[in-house]
Amino acid sequence: MSDLSRCDAIGSLALSIPAAATIPAAASAQTAAISITPAFGGEHPSQPLGFDTTKLAGLSEELVRSHRENNHQGSVKALNMVEGRLAAAMTDKDLPPVIYGDLKRDELQRTGSAILLELYFEQLGGDGQAKGAIRDALTRSHGSFETWEAEFRRTAMALAGGSGWCILAWNQYTKSLHNYWAWGHTNGPVAGTPCLVLDMYEHAFAIDYGAAAAKYVEAFMHNIHWAVVDARYRAAIMG
Repeated sequence: MSDLSRCDAIGSLALSIPAAATIPAAASAQTAAISITPAFGGEHPSQPLGFDTTKLAGLSEELVRSHRENNHQGSVKALNMVEGRLAAAMTDKDLPPVIYGDLKRDELQRTGSAILLELYFEQLGGDGQAKGAIRDALTRSHGSFETWEAEFRRTAMALAGGSGWCILAWNQYTKSLHNYWAWGHTNGPVAGTPCLVLDMYEHAFAIDYGAAAAKYVEAFMHNIHWAVVDARYRAAIMG
């Protein structure tokens, strides 16, 4: 099963409910009023790529475009749709809480997917050479930059079966940098601010590498735009 279908299976029932089934005719005005609020806006954009897709070392243009168009843009579109359905559901006082809960669960899933994928693509296009405050911070947190990198790669490979994210995050609670193993778009430290994210779902590498996830991780490391990661870290520690 592809990742798109696997990750989306949880919310497929909620998304398949026709809009007419959740919007009473008499409530159209209320729906309009709710849908324009930030919580139900459904207007999240998909940001343009900041790099040339033909110039990533070891990641083909076909792979990057497929990943971007099918997974990231698909997640953004689904999130916008779910928010519209939530607005509609709020107008129906008889809607069972369990049905609303399905929509909220799907909202969480789509939000995590959209954000993590946005962060993923934003940090590509570099030369893979770590620099700035983030490198110094990783040396302090892990003893050496090389030790951090080895642990990041090992964490990523623990997800090499084709599901999840490896996330370097600043933990606002412990005030420390940490590599986290996330088995899905909704997993991660409660107080964590992502600085570097690595998509380990099979859609991120199968076109180029099949099941050879280690080769994909190697290619990813060579394409990190560390200035972006450094800026995220600086913003995170400012709090």
